[in-house]
Amino acid sequence: MPITKQDKQTAISSNRRHDKDSGSPEIQVAILTKDIQELTTHMQRHPKDYGSRHGLLLKVNRRNKLLRYLERVSRDRYIQLTSKLGLRT
Repeated sequence: MPITKQDKQTAISSNRRHDKDSGSPEIQVAILTKDIQELTTHMQRHPKDYGSRHGLLLKVNRRNKLLRYLERVSRDRYIQLTSKLGLRT
């Protein structure tokens, strides 16, 4: 169910701001988005898995908090990230 190490590395490399960046809000949102996509497909197959549903909601809320922060700090980076990941603005 969790994302693979390779998917995580891909998300990091495609969203980093500089060579040693591994924890910027853009990267955190990208990783959470991959996780949310995995959990969404899992929930479609297993609708009564309430533990996974709880984890999915926590991840969605965390991503929303990070996106609100990014929008407040740098609107340009927010718009670029949401369009790149295909998220609603």
